[in-house]
This record gives sequence, structure tokens and C-alpha cells, in this order.
Amino acid sequence: MGMFTKIPENTFQNLQLDAGVLLKNFDPDNVSAPADADIICATTGGINVSCVAEYSDFAEDVDNAPVNVKEFKHLDGWTCTLSTTSLGTSPELIKLSLGAADVNGESIIPRRNLSQSDFSDLWWVGDKADGGMVAVQVMNALSTGGFVLQTTKNGKGQISIEITGHVSIEDQDVVPMAFYSTSGDAPTSYTYTKVTPVGTENPVTEGWYVISGNRYILATDTAVDSNKDYYERSAST
Repeated sequence: MGMFTKIPENTFQNLQLDAGVLLKNFDPDNVSAPADADIICATTGGINVSCVAEYSDFAEDVDNAPVNVKEFKHLDGWTCTLSTTSLGTSPELIKLSLGAADVNGESIIPRRNLSQSDFSDLWWVGDKADGGMVAVQVMNALSTGGFVLQTTKNGKGQISIEITGHVSIEDQDVVPMAFYSTSGDAPTSYTYTKVTPVGTENPVTEGWYVISGNRYILATDTAVDSNKDYYERSAST
């Protein structure tokens, strides 16, 4: 075998297996099998998750500047989407695919106006070969693909779903997609304890967390912000 004909020793452990599941609720700090009520729908053909950065090149109209000068690269934002094909036709699933709609018993009525309640977080969670899990949170998710139903003779009706994550004006620096990957021997539960900063600490190097929406995320502050609460994470026993 050649010197460079090799794969990492942990390749198998990091394989993601099967299609995974779409969930309304999931807590990556307290991993457990999902309740049936949290499963959004059965799917076919797997799940496609995409998180793509959009850039501008501020040097593209500068004479004599090379293409893709890194110092002139500007990150405009991220486009975060999740798409799949559903085998479900529940009122809740139809409303999810429509986006702006109301459910009244067995009736699902599209609306002309968008409501903030039409946005909700959505999760995809899949298994890893070592017994761990991979999870993706789509924040402030809203259907942007519309309702598309395809039926076939002697077959099953299928609804195409495309979901886009959205930035909140209340957390404008938070990208609307987050990723989690844990190994099979990782703790399945964590607790967060509020810390009392002296004021000279660097929250990043301390590994502190802050609350963003309904989840804990690693702090990005390099100096203590007196308007924020910081937390330490520890594995539950």
C-alpha cells in the first residue's frame, strides 16, 4: 500500500448512518430518543442540509488587484436551508410546507400576511456509527419552497419541503443554523452554572457560554460584557 493510501483511524466512528429524523424539539445537552409527538414526519430520499456563505469581493473593481484578495473579502451572510420529501399529509405538515397558514381543525388556510408565529426552530438528528449523534438546528425556520404535492398511480403521495433559517432582529449576529456532533462515549447530559466574572476574564478562553434564544452557545466576547450573563458547562453525572 502506498504511503498516502490511507484513511483516518476514526473514519468508521465518524460515519453518519441512515436518514435521520426531523424534530420539532431536541436538546443536544440532554440527548435521548425522540418522543413520537416531536417527530415532524416520515421522509423519503433522505434529508439535504445546506449552510452556504455569501461573499463580496471589494477588490473586484480595483485596477491591478488580483482576483480573490483575502483582505478584501467580505462575508455578506449565510443562506441556511433544509430540504426533503415528506410522506405525511397531516394538517401540521401541510401548514409547515405552506409557511404562512392557519390550522383550524382539519382545515389549513393560507394567509396573505406573514406572522412571527410562522417561524419556529426545526431539528435534524442522525446517528453516528460509534453510537453518537449529529444534529442540525435550523433557527427561525420558514418554508420557502411552498406546498408541492406529487402523486403517482399505485404509489404514495409525496410533499416536497424546503425550509430556510432566518436571522432575528433581536440576535442579528447569530447565524440561523447550528451544528452538533457527539461521540458514543460522550456525556448525554450537561448542566450550565452561572459564573460571576471578576471583569478581567476573556470569556472565549474561559470557554464560557451565553444564552441565545432558547439555547446555550459558546461566548464570542473577548472581554466581559457587563450586560450579559455567562455560564460554565459541565457533564451531568
